[in-house]
Amino acid sequence: MSAKRARVKTAGGAPAAAASDSWKLTLPCTRAEAEAIEVDMDALSHLDPTPVLLTRETTLDDNEDWRLDAYFAAKPDKATIAAVRGLVPSAGKAKAALEKVVADDWVTLSQAGLEPVRAGRFFVHTSAYQGGVPAGARAFRIEASRAFGTGHHQTTTGCLMMLDAMKRAGTRVDNLIDIGTGTGLLAFAGLHLWPRAYATATDIDPVSIDVTEENAVINGVGIGQRQGRVAVAVADGTDNALVQRRAPYDLIIANILAGPLIDLAPDIAAIGLPGTQIVLAGLLNIQADAVARAYRRQHCRVASRIVLGDWTILRLRVRG
Repeated sequence: MSAKRARVKTAGGAPAAAASDSWKLTLPCTRAEAEAIEVDMDALSHLDPTPVLLTRETTLDDNEDWRLDAYFAAKPDKATIAAVRGLVPSAGKAKAALEKVVADDWVTLSQAGLEPVRAGRFFVHTSAYQGGVPAGARAFRIEASRAFGTGHHQTTTGCLMMLDAMKRAGTRVDNLIDIGTGTGLLAFAGLHLWPRAYATATDIDPVSIDVTEENAVINGVGIGQRQGRVAVAVADGTDNALVQRRAPYDLIIANILAGPLIDLAPDIAAIGLPGTQIVLAGLLNIQADAVARAYRRQHCRVASRIVLGDWTILRLRVRG
């Protein structure tokens, strides 16, 4: 199923303003450019306020026919338009469409472009979705807001599919960690699959931890350090007292980017044990082998992989 993709960005982590006039800038782009925007959340961080970004297909299943909509609180100047254009080089000299949008909520506008995602037993949607939940599915409401990981990007979808496949294969998990948790979704999914496990969710961005705690309340997930709850912490990789104290883990999830995953390979392997399973995502297909090599040097072997479009999700096991 092809899903529309969107990303909301706001200045300083504050929610986008509601019920006020805004401006929409539209440019053509490709699917690859749209997905790169979703991964690189800092591309327009120098703008104040940061615009709300929404990418979506224009023609179904056409990788070259996508579009980028950027919503602004005030009319963007030429420099701002140029900064947005820099995100989508394929637009070339295409004319940027600029229009005033009257009294609309930015978040609602962005969420209107997000279709629910079904990944294994998981069903991920925003509050804009008014339909039913498929029978047997565990639904999570994750708003498109201030952190990466709504389930609509193929890296997050693939992680959900991988976790579901592990559970179906009979994997037992007693202690899991989600490094770079974003919205908390993958930690929540892991705890749903293994409800008696200890779970930890960390992110280098304090805003992501705030979002994770908010999403936990929305989705009925307990926050705390006991079994069946998610302990949260701001952490740079594994460099955190809580992360080290709760190690070793038998499931490590890291949906970030290929470069940081390679750099973190020794640290991630060090918080596991022989037999620990590691799910890695955020890497393009052309980056998967380099990431796998970095982890083989840490005595981890690739056990399985999922390929979704241009993205690869790896499952590794720490060797004895």
